[in-house]
Amino acid sequence: MSSHQVLTGFHAVVARLRHAPDSIKELYVEASRRDKRMQGFIEQAQAANIKVRPVATDRLDGLARGTRHQGVVALAEARTLALDVDEVLDLLEDRAEPALFLILDGVTDPHNLGACLRTADAAGVHAVIAPRDRAVGLNSTVQRVASGAAETVPYIMVTNLARTMRQLKARDVWLVGTDDEASASMHQVDARRAMAWVMGAEGEGMRRLTRETCDELVTIPMLGSVESLNVSVASAVCLYESVRQRQT
Repeated sequence: MSSHQVLTGFHAVVARLRHAPDSIKELYVEASRRDKRMQGFIEQAQAANIKVRPVATDRLDGLARGTRHQGVVALAEARTLALDVDEVLDLLEDRAEPALFLILDGVTDPHNLGACLRTADAAGVHAVIAPRDRAVGLNSTVQRVASGAAETVPYIMVTNLARTMRQLKARDVWLVGTDDEASASMHQVDARRAMAWVMGAEGEGMRRLTRETCDELVTIPMLGSVESLNVSVASAVCLYESVRQRQT
Protein backbone atom coordinates (compact mmCIF):
# COMPACT_ATOMS: atom_id res chain seq x y z
CA MET A 1 0.00 0.00 0.00
CA SER A 2 3.06 2.31 -0.03
CA SER A 3 2.10 3.62 -3.48
CA HIS A 4 -1.41 4.47 -2.28
CA GLN A 5 -2.91 7.33 -0.32
CA VAL A 6 -5.74 7.26 2.18
CA LEU A 7 -8.06 10.20 1.51
CA THR A 8 -10.54 11.13 4.23
CA GLY A 9 -13.42 13.59 4.35
CA PHE A 10 -15.64 15.11 1.67
CA HIS A 11 -13.28 17.87 0.49
CA ALA A 12 -10.27 15.63 -0.13
CA VAL A 13 -12.21 12.86 -1.84
CA VAL A 14 -14.37 15.20 -3.95
CA ALA A 15 -11.22 16.98 -5.14
CA ARG A 16 -9.74 13.66 -6.26
CA LEU A 17 -13.01 12.73 -7.96
CA ARG A 18 -12.88 16.01 -9.83
CA HIS A 19 -9.22 15.95 -10.88
CA ALA A 20 -8.28 12.26 -11.17
CA PRO A 21 -11.22 9.88 -10.66
CA ASP A 22 -9.36 6.96 -12.27
CA SER A 23 -6.81 7.06 -9.45
CA ILE A 24 -9.44 6.03 -6.87
CA LYS A 25 -9.26 2.28 -6.32
CA GLU A 26 -11.69 1.82 -3.43
CA LEU A 27 -14.31 4.15 -2.01
CA TYR A 28 -16.06 3.57 1.32
CA VAL A 29 -18.93 5.48 2.88
CA GLU A 30 -20.72 5.21 6.21
CA ALA A 31 -23.67 2.90 5.65
CA SER A 32 -25.87 4.62 8.24
CA ARG A 33 -25.60 8.10 6.66
CA ARG A 34 -28.58 8.99 4.48
CA ASP A 35 -28.37 12.79 4.53
CA LYS A 36 -28.49 15.02 1.49
CA ARG A 37 -24.75 15.69 1.44
CA MET A 38 -23.90 12.01 1.43
CA GLN A 39 -26.49 11.23 -1.24
CA GLY A 40 -25.09 13.95 -3.46
CA PHE A 41 -21.57 12.64 -2.92
CA ILE A 42 -22.58 9.07 -3.81
CA GLU A 43 -24.26 10.29 -7.00
CA GLN A 44 -21.10 12.19 -7.95
CA ALA A 45 -18.97 9.09 -7.38
CA GLN A 46 -21.32 6.87 -9.38
CA ALA A 47 -21.33 9.39 -12.23
CA ALA A 48 -17.53 8.97 -12.32
CA ASN A 49 -18.02 5.16 -12.49
CA ILE A 50 -16.57 4.66 -9.00
CA LYS A 51 -18.08 1.79 -7.01
CA VAL A 52 -19.25 2.96 -3.57
CA ARG A 53 -18.99 0.49 -0.70
CA PRO A 54 -21.22 1.19 2.34
CA VAL A 55 -19.52 -0.05 5.53
CA ALA A 56 -19.86 0.27 9.28
CA THR A 57 -18.37 3.23 11.12
CA ASP A 58 -15.72 1.15 12.85
CA ARG A 59 -14.44 -0.05 9.46
CA LEU A 60 -14.05 3.58 8.36
CA ASP A 61 -12.30 4.41 11.62
CA GLY A 62 -9.77 1.66 10.94
CA LEU A 63 -9.16 2.80 7.37
CA ALA A 64 -8.80 6.45 8.41
CA ARG A 65 -6.25 5.58 11.13
CA GLY A 66 -7.41 8.19 13.57
CA THR A 67 -8.14 10.93 11.03
CA ARG A 68 -11.60 12.54 11.05
CA HIS A 69 -13.33 11.10 7.99
CA GLN A 70 -16.92 12.50 7.97
CA GLY A 71 -18.13 9.09 6.81
CA VAL A 72 -16.02 9.07 3.60
CA VAL A 73 -12.71 7.25 2.96
CA ALA A 74 -10.99 6.53 -0.36
CA LEU A 75 -7.92 4.46 -1.18
CA ALA A 76 -6.23 6.01 -4.20
CA GLU A 77 -3.02 5.93 -6.18
CA ALA A 78 -0.51 8.54 -5.04
CA ARG A 79 -0.33 11.42 -7.53
CA THR A 80 2.65 13.55 -8.45
CA LEU A 81 1.70 16.97 -9.84
CA ALA A 82 5.30 17.97 -10.61
CA LEU A 83 8.58 16.09 -10.25
CA ASP A 84 10.90 19.05 -9.69
CA VAL A 85 11.14 22.85 -9.81
CA ASP A 86 12.57 22.85 -13.34
CA GLU A 87 9.40 21.19 -14.61
CA VAL A 88 7.30 23.94 -13.00
CA LEU A 89 9.55 26.75 -14.27
CA ASP A 90 9.61 25.36 -17.81
CA LEU A 91 5.80 25.38 -17.86
CA LEU A 92 5.72 28.97 -16.55
CA GLU A 93 8.17 30.10 -19.24
CA ASP A 94 5.72 28.87 -21.87
CA ARG A 95 3.03 30.99 -20.21
CA ALA A 96 5.30 34.03 -19.70
CA GLU A 97 4.07 34.07 -16.11
CA PRO A 98 6.27 35.12 -13.13
CA ALA A 99 6.78 32.22 -10.72
CA LEU A 100 5.43 32.26 -7.18
CA PHE A 101 6.72 29.56 -4.82
CA LEU A 102 6.32 28.85 -1.13
CA ILE A 103 9.32 27.18 0.55
CA LEU A 104 8.68 25.58 3.95
CA ASP A 105 11.85 24.75 5.86
CA GLY A 106 10.84 21.88 8.10
CA VAL A 107 7.10 22.18 8.73
CA THR A 108 6.23 18.95 10.52
CA ASP A 109 2.66 19.66 11.71
CA PRO A 110 0.18 18.21 9.17
CA HIS A 111 -2.46 20.78 10.12
CA ASN A 112 -0.03 23.60 9.35
CA LEU A 113 0.98 22.05 6.03
CA GLY A 114 -2.64 21.50 5.05
CA ALA A 115 -3.46 25.13 5.85
CA CYS A 116 -0.39 26.30 3.89
CA LEU A 117 -1.46 24.29 0.84
CA ARG A 118 -4.99 25.67 1.04
CA THR A 119 -3.69 29.24 1.14
CA ALA A 120 -1.15 28.49 -1.59
CA ASP A 121 -3.95 27.33 -3.88
CA ALA A 122 -6.01 30.44 -3.14
CA ALA A 123 -3.05 32.75 -3.79
CA GLY A 124 -2.06 31.11 -7.07
CA VAL A 125 1.20 29.55 -5.87
CA HIS A 126 2.83 27.38 -8.52
CA ALA A 127 4.45 24.91 -6.10
CA VAL A 128 5.21 24.38 -2.42
CA ILE A 129 8.73 23.10 -1.72
CA ALA A 130 9.97 21.32 1.42
CA PRO A 131 12.98 19.23 2.50
CA ARG A 132 12.39 15.49 2.40
CA ASP A 133 13.95 14.76 5.79
CA ARG A 134 12.45 17.57 7.89
CA ALA A 135 8.86 17.84 6.81
CA VAL A 136 5.52 16.08 6.87
CA GLY A 137 4.36 14.34 3.71
CA LEU A 138 0.93 14.40 2.10
CA ASN A 139 -0.77 12.18 4.66
CA SER A 140 -4.51 11.90 5.17
CA THR A 141 -4.62 14.73 7.74
CA VAL A 142 -2.85 17.09 5.33
CA GLN A 143 -5.23 16.08 2.53
CA ARG A 144 -8.27 16.75 4.72
CA VAL A 145 -7.10 20.11 6.10
CA ALA A 146 -6.01 21.26 2.62
CA SER A 147 -9.65 20.91 1.47
CA GLY A 148 -8.68 19.76 -2.01
CA ALA A 149 -5.63 22.00 -2.49
CA ALA A 150 -3.27 18.99 -2.34
CA GLU A 151 -4.82 17.98 -5.69
CA THR A 152 -3.99 21.29 -7.38
CA VAL A 153 -0.75 22.64 -5.85
CA PRO A 154 2.42 20.60 -6.46
CA TYR A 155 4.15 19.68 -3.19
CA ILE A 156 7.78 19.02 -4.08
CA MET A 157 9.93 17.35 -1.43
CA VAL A 158 13.67 17.70 -2.14
CA THR A 159 16.75 15.96 -0.79
CA ASN A 160 18.79 19.16 -0.37
CA LEU A 161 16.78 22.34 0.20
CA ALA A 162 19.72 24.76 -0.12
CA ARG A 163 20.71 23.20 -3.45
CA THR A 164 17.14 23.55 -4.74
CA MET A 165 17.10 27.19 -3.61
CA ARG A 166 20.32 27.83 -5.55
CA GLN A 167 18.70 26.11 -8.53
CA LEU A 168 15.82 28.58 -8.30
CA LYS A 169 18.22 31.52 -8.03
CA ALA A 170 20.04 30.34 -11.16
CA ARG A 171 16.73 30.68 -12.99
CA ASP A 172 16.13 34.22 -11.71
CA VAL A 173 13.73 33.38 -8.89
CA TRP A 174 14.22 35.87 -6.02
CA LEU A 175 14.21 34.21 -2.59
CA VAL A 176 12.67 36.19 0.27
CA GLY A 177 12.97 34.78 3.77
CA THR A 178 10.96 35.90 6.79
CA ASP A 179 13.01 36.60 9.90
CA ASP A 180 12.08 38.37 13.12
CA GLU A 181 15.53 40.04 13.20
CA ALA A 182 15.33 41.52 9.68
CA SER A 183 15.27 45.30 9.33
CA ALA A 184 13.23 45.50 6.12
CA SER A 185 9.45 45.01 6.04
CA MET A 186 7.69 42.44 3.85
CA HIS A 187 5.83 45.35 2.27
CA GLN A 188 9.11 46.58 0.73
CA VAL A 189 9.50 43.42 -1.36
CA ASP A 190 8.96 43.64 -5.10
CA ALA A 191 6.55 40.71 -5.22
CA ARG A 192 5.70 41.14 -8.90
CA ARG A 193 8.94 39.46 -9.99
CA ALA A 194 9.50 35.69 -10.07
CA MET A 195 9.98 34.88 -6.40
CA ALA A 196 9.65 32.46 -3.49
CA TRP A 197 8.61 33.19 0.07
CA VAL A 198 10.73 31.16 2.49
CA MET A 199 9.20 30.21 5.85
CA GLY A 200 10.86 28.55 8.82
CA ALA A 201 9.63 25.65 10.91
CA GLU A 202 7.24 25.95 13.83
CA GLY A 203 9.17 27.48 16.72
CA GLU A 204 12.67 27.05 15.28
CA GLY A 205 12.50 29.28 12.23
CA MET A 206 14.75 28.80 9.22
CA ARG A 207 17.94 26.80 9.46
CA ARG A 208 21.18 28.77 9.09
CA LEU A 209 21.98 27.57 5.57
CA THR A 210 18.43 28.26 4.40
CA ARG A 211 18.64 31.79 5.80
CA GLU A 212 22.02 32.41 4.19
CA THR A 213 20.79 31.20 0.80
CA CYS A 214 17.94 33.75 0.70
CA ASP A 215 18.44 36.86 -1.44
CA GLU A 216 16.56 39.05 1.02
CA LEU A 217 15.28 38.83 4.60
CA VAL A 218 12.20 40.70 5.74
CA THR A 219 10.01 40.87 8.81
CA ILE A 220 6.24 40.74 9.17
CA PRO A 221 5.07 43.83 11.12
CA MET A 222 3.92 42.79 14.61
CA LEU A 223 2.03 45.52 16.46
CA GLY A 224 0.68 43.55 19.42
CA SER A 225 2.18 41.56 22.26
CA VAL A 226 2.75 38.19 20.54
CA GLU A 227 6.22 37.62 19.10
CA SER A 228 5.39 35.61 15.98
CA LEU A 229 2.65 34.15 13.81
CA ASN A 230 1.82 30.52 13.11
CA VAL A 231 3.63 29.43 9.92
CA SER A 232 0.40 28.96 7.99
CA VAL A 233 -0.82 32.43 8.97
CA ALA A 234 2.57 33.99 8.16
CA SER A 235 2.51 32.26 4.77
CA ALA A 236 -0.96 33.65 4.07
CA VAL A 237 0.08 37.20 4.99
CA CYS A 238 3.13 37.09 2.70
CA LEU A 239 1.46 35.32 -0.21
CA TYR A 240 -1.36 37.83 -0.26
CA GLU A 241 1.17 40.65 -0.42
CA SER A 242 2.22 39.04 -3.71
CA VAL A 243 -1.40 38.81 -4.80
CA ARG A 244 -1.99 42.47 -3.89
CA GLN A 245 1.02 43.71 -5.84
CA ARG A 246 0.38 41.54 -8.88
CA GLN A 247 -3.20 42.74 -9.17
CA THR A 248 -2.38 46.46 -9.04
